[in-house]
Amino acid sequence: METPGRIATTPDALDFTVENVEKALHQLYYDPNIENKNLAQKWLMQAQVSPQAWQFCWALLSPDKVPEIQYFGASALHTKISRYWSDIPTDQYESLKSQLFSQIACFSSGSKMVLTRLCVALASLALNTMPEAWPGAVAEMVRVFQEEGGGVDGRARCLALLELLTVLPEEFQTSRLPQYRKGQVRGALGREWGSVCPLLQQLLRRADSPGAVKARVLRCLSSWVLLDVPLNESEGLVHDCFSALSDPELFDTAVEAIVNAISQPDSQRYVNTLLKLVPRVLALQDQLREAVQNGDMETCHGICRIAVTLGENHSRTLLEQVDHWQSFLALVNMIMFCTGIPGHYPVNETTSSLTLTFWYTLQDEIMSFESDKQAVYLQVYRPVYFQLVDVLLHKAQFPSDHEYASWSSDEKEQFRIYRVDISDTLMYVYEMLGAELLSNLYDKLGRLLTNTEQPTSWQHTEALLYGFQSIAETIDVNYSDVIPGLIGLIPRISINNVQLADTVMFTIGALAEWLADHPVMLSSVLPLVLQALGNPDLSVSSVSTLKKICRECKYDLPPYATNIVAVSQEVLIKQIHKTSQCMWLMQALGFLLSALPVEDILRNLHSLITPYIQQLEKLADETPNPSNKLAIIHILGLLSNLFTTLDISKQDDESADGSAPPVKATPPPPGPNPVVVVLQQVFALIQKVLSKWLNDSQVVEAVCAIFEKSVKTLLHDFAPMVSQLSEMLGQMYSTIPQASALDLTRQMVHIFASETDHFPPIKALFELVTSVTLSVFQQGPRDHPDIVDSFMQLQAQALKRKPDLFLSESLDVKAVFHCGILSLKFPEAPTVKSTCLFFTELLPHCSDVPPLARVVQEDGKLLVQAVLEGIGGGASRSLMDQFAEVLFSLNKHCFSLLAVWLKEALQPPGFPSSRITTEQKDNFSQQILRERVNKRRVKDMVKEFTLLCRGLHGTEYAAEY
Repeated sequence: METPGRIATTPDALDFTVENVEKALHQLYYDPNIENKNLAQKWLMQAQVSPQAWQFCWALLSPDKVPEIQYFGASALHTKISRYWSDIPTDQYESLKSQLFSQIACFSSGSKMVLTRLCVALASLALNTMPEAWPGAVAEMVRVFQEEGGGVDGRARCLALLELLTVLPEEFQTSRLPQYRKGQVRGALGREWGSVCPLLQQLLRRADSPGAVKARVLRCLSSWVLLDVPLNESEGLVHDCFSALSDPELFDTAVEAIVNAISQPDSQRYVNTLLKLVPRVLALQDQLREAVQNGDMETCHGICRIAVTLGENHSRTLLEQVDHWQSFLALVNMIMFCTGIPGHYPVNETTSSLTLTFWYTLQDEIMSFESDKQAVYLQVYRPVYFQLVDVLLHKAQFPSDHEYASWSSDEKEQFRIYRVDISDTLMYVYEMLGAELLSNLYDKLGRLLTNTEQPTSWQHTEALLYGFQSIAETIDVNYSDVIPGLIGLIPRISINNVQLADTVMFTIGALAEWLADHPVMLSSVLPLVLQALGNPDLSVSSVSTLKKICRECKYDLPPYATNIVAVSQEVLIKQIHKTSQCMWLMQALGFLLSALPVEDILRNLHSLITPYIQQLEKLADETPNPSNKLAIIHILGLLSNLFTTLDISKQDDESADGSAPPVKATPPPPGPNPVVVVLQQVFALIQKVLSKWLNDSQVVEAVCAIFEKSVKTLLHDFAPMVSQLSEMLGQMYSTIPQASALDLTRQMVHIFASETDHFPPIKALFELVTSVTLSVFQQGPRDHPDIVDSFMQLQAQALKRKPDLFLSESLDVKAVFHCGILSLKFPEAPTVKSTCLFFTELLPHCSDVPPLARVVQEDGKLLVQAVLEGIGGGASRSLMDQFAEVLFSLNKHCFSLLAVWLKEALQPPGFPSSRITTEQKDNFSQQILRERVNKRRVKDMVKEFTLLCRGLHGTEYAAEY
């Protein structure tokens, strides 16, 4: 026997023999070596599409072969029929059809997986020949299988026929038929339903039909209704499905069939049929209650899916049938029962979550009626939605501590997500119920907290607060008259539990904007927040709440500032919080300090930062190792987060009418910005850290982040640092080029390049990083797509802010242009995007920056070639809009040259793709050159052309656009 390895590597077509296919299959299934498996897989895929497949596939189906080999034979047949239909001569259709029929008959009592593939192959043949070459295909299938067939028992034949009828619509959904054929075939299939429906009904209603046959009938119905079979034509069968729900064996497939039938978009046209289905659904309530009592989750789930599908897809139609309002209300109440199903999601029930979108849909429909109609519906449904709020808050309650402790982390996470969904629903319901909803929650909470007779469970209190928080987080509650009362109640809550404490924190956070308008209330909640800061279990909620308060209420916090800073410092030193919460805490302190007088800011900064500076000095002297690296990055992160929000300019705080509030309209104090003072003090230390860690991109990133955040926040106040920082950046980048240094340079160019005083250091830095990057390009830029990406963004920013930078003698404009052309061919999409941006910023300057005009004139053709290469298939299809922008810009700014370049670039045969004819290329050029105004049109032309180049025009892949 030949070595199995040889088979898979031989592409020679003559080797596609039965024996070799069997060897390759053996290798694919049983060879332990993964390389060999992969080779076999590749070879078999070639075999499957080879002309020899017609010979070997029938041989592989012979009864003495094992099912795996027979399966490959059947799959090869399907591939040939579905993808290479045009290769089959018309005079062979009939023999192919009868061979498939007889194979299906043979396999009807053989291997199920082979039978299914053969059915799919025959289905594909039917779709390719309907309606002209094979009219009445389905009727013929039914006839062939109902005739007594050579010794194959009736039940097996019946199952094979049902399998064939089931895969036929499925194969249609996935087939590669061209669009015009799809419409024809869909129509032909619709006409064939007349042959399918009576057969299915007869099999489903016969008392002696075996369970397996009935289950297959239901699957077959599911498959056909997806073709939009009119609901009134399948009405009888859908009613039969309802009858099948009482049989546990058929329950799941019956649910699937009903759900598919009533969720077809077309089904809402059949109002009478839908009205007849409502009582069928309502009749399932006893079965539902029984399932709840027996803890039978599957049955609950199935019945709920049916009720929700009917309600969700047809709520408008059913609402409009005013004479039947009571039965629709009964359906709504049945869905309410499913929402409130007993048990805790996801441990004792999984049904309630299915219903949440129904409540959105129903509300949308009610609110979309004109006002007089709407008023009538609101009268009926507002009470229902108040009940819904109670049900949802009950479902959102945590289980007992003992029970919750036994849940897995996955169950806890699912419950968390479920509560978020409930929160979204409540927020939505607020649109319908309005302020009354908040009063309702407040009354309940008040009763709970003031009721001395009955001790309340924390779960109850937590759920009510959670409801409040859900609404207050996204909806402006500043006008609600219950908030003062709520803030007054919060300190009365006895917090003896983490979940409750978390919700109290998040509720306070959600009310931060309200507190900014009512600062007198701060004194009653701030102590709670500061106390919670010391509890690691409340880390996320307490820190994010403090951050919100410091951001929204900063001008009211000076009296509390000393206390807030002291508590924050204490928890930072004790290392109570994880890294990200420490960063948030620093941002909170930045907001807080922004509102203080400058001398107070400096004093607080000093006490806050000194311990870290001392630690950093110590670390800077140590030999670099992984643990002190983490400590350095942590400290640098704390500083950059503090500087992100420490902003003493008062520009943000305009009142609603656009005038600045009188108290806050003080001009910024004279003298340097406190952040600059601190940065100048630590500059030398940062340089020392850098000198030791220049090789480490994470430390370099952390250093750059401090300055980048400061520049973004301070803008022109950063001016005193420009020359120092430019010099340091230049040294850093010359030693070891890193993307983060380019990103910081881009920020500096953005803010300071247009300022006369700062132009010299910025210009020197820009020239230095450009020449260093050019040498990276000479050594081979492929390993540094991030540097190339940031470099292109920097060049684009320079062109946008200060094109004069390109007038410099010491800047090699030609080399930068060539780097751009290289970068257009990178496989990383973000890099190509940034490069296209660079060219679209560059081309408009052909008229006013002579060095750019020269390079475009000399090398513009190379740019056109690179763009065409990308469009022709060299680049991801997601980048076509960016390439189109470059072409559009070329057309706008270099029109006469572009005409010549396009002609020359498209001259060579096979460029930009072997699939394109000369005529298509000429057509594309003319279209592009004609369109100088409408960029959208150019984008469409490029998309069209790229599909032609890739051979995808008119395929299902093209539809993704």
